Amino acid sequence: MATDKKDIIRQKMLESQKEARVVRKIVLIVSIILVLSIFIIGGGGYLYIKSALEPIDQNSKVQKKVDIPIGSSVTGIGETLEHNGIIKNAKVFKYYVKLKNEGGFMAGEYELSPSMDIPEIVSRLKTGKVLAKAAVIMTIPEGKQLKEIAAIMAKATKLKEADVLNQLNDESFVKGLMAKYPNLLTNEVLNSQVRHPLEGYLYPATYSFYKKNPTVEEIVTVMLEKTQDILANYQEEREAKKLSIHQLLTMASLIEEEATEKVDRRTISSVFYNRIKKGMPLQTDPTVLYAQGKHKQKVYYKDLEVNSPYNTYKHKGLPPGPIANAGKISIEAALDPEKTDYYYFLATADGKIIFTKTLDEHNKEKAKHISNKK
Repeated sequence: MATDKKDIIRQKMLESQKEARVVRKIVLIVSIILVLSIFIIGGGGYLYIKSALEPIDQNSKVQKKVDIPIGSSVTGIGETLEHNGIIKNAKVFKYYVKLKNEGGFMAGEYELSPSMDIPEIVSRLKTGKVLAKAAVIMTIPEGKQLKEIAAIMAKATKLKEADVLNQLNDESFVKGLMAKYPNLLTNEVLNSQVRHPLEGYLYPATYSFYKKNPTVEEIVTVMLEKTQDILANYQEEREAKKLSIHQLLTMASLIEEEATEKVDRRTISSVFYNRIKKGMPLQTDPTVLYAQGKHKQKVYYKDLEVNSPYNTYKHKGLPPGPIANAGKISIEAALDPEKTDYYYFLATADGKIIFTKTLDEHNKEKAKHISNKK
């Protein structure tokens, strides 16, 4: 009887061992299949993307005229290139552009070939090597306000300045742009206290147009594309600082308007942030002039009484919106202020800016460089 029990136990152990070997074999086979699948899929994906980045036909002598319309998105450009047989895959083009943080593509008629790879095509689109000469070239300097930009646009397009400005401020026009650029233009631009919804959003640069009479919408679309491309490079920094795009462009505009060529904008930025942190009003003169709608060389005490949400002598924190367009240096300064304990600064007649920590120090410098110069 004992022998029978031992045989039964031994038999069960042998069966368990056999089952364990089968299970291990199955697990091993499944693991090998999974590893091979991952390798094949990954390797296949890599080879597919590598192939899509390469020319369609490296030996092709064909030259095709390809028109990139004003305001084309990266997706639209990729689809146009694929449709014309210049690239293999529009999606790979789009992801390459995003991965490389490329942008600033220029509209126009290009001569492109299937022998070009994607990096070469991207370079061509960025440098604007087009067949036709630009019909309109428009330069928007840094620090310009919307009214001034409207005047430049009017001169370039032979439109009336008032008509251009009215369209830029038209709510339905702005809402149309908001629908097209929802991540750039938010409801903050339609705040009732904001004087001009697009103030600060039209990036300072030189723009080329290949139509004799581009519309205001075509011009603004290109400028907003440029702003969006520029700001995309700073998304992580902006989010880390917990700033909306509107707040970032507002702070950058204050720095732009206060800065001179001789000053470190990051130090000006530090003063503004130090004041905000301490609950002090920013007290920056350009906001007072913007509130008045005037350009003056000097701000007087009576000017500081202007009743406006843009008057940073009366209201703490940032004004309702940007007061001008800001360039790259001012945007970077708004995102990365210098670490200082300054709360005051003033500009001297020769363009130098003096930074101070206390009101007493500020008043002494003011008496030395400004009050005694009257």
